[in-house]
Amino acid sequence: MTNIAIFVSGNGTNCENIIRYFKDDRNIRVSLVISNRADAYALVRAAKYGVPSKVLPKSEINDPARIIPVLADFDVDFIVLAGFMLMVPTFLVDKYHNRIVNIHPSLLPKFGGKGMYGHHVHEAVKAAGETETGITIHYVSNVCDGGEIIAQFKTKLAPQDDVEEIEAKIHELEQRHFPQVIEQVINKTAHE
Repeated sequence: MTNIAIFVSGNGTNCENIIRYFKDDRNIRVSLVISNRADAYALVRAAKYGVPSKVLPKSEINDPARIIPVLADFDVDFIVLAGFMLMVPTFLVDKYHNRIVNIHPSLLPKFGGKGMYGHHVHEAVKAAGETETGITIHYVSNVCDGGEIIAQFKTKLAPQDDVEEIEAKIHELEQRHFPQVIEQVINKTAHE
């Protein structure tokens, strides 16, 4: 059994989608949701499915003596970032080398890096007059949005698409592809 911890900071639609996807899986399960914010709605979503959650402020996420035992208590093998707004500390990137994945709402390397998340990305895509955008699923490294790309999925944009329409198209790609790519990466890692 591969145990996933999902790191979240906000609403948690991707978190819930991943929990649902693996709910009845016999080889992969979401064993823990960690949030740096006590008010993250993702925690409510996790509770709805009976998935344990922990709230750890940034100082505790950055403290190996605090977070490593929490991950060990839940036998975490793999970490998924789903709307997690903090940089993952180097010690975790090293400990979970190629076992931490993130989703970014653009086709990296475009519109990535510090401060480029959520609505900020969609606004930048609109302002740049892009004719397509998409999602990037990548391994987490010590460089913000700089890890090796695992998969990208594209969607066409019309000139009249506003920021909300761009966001809706991205959300659809995330819901359709993110859990399957996680499953593929975990299955590939298990056979290496």
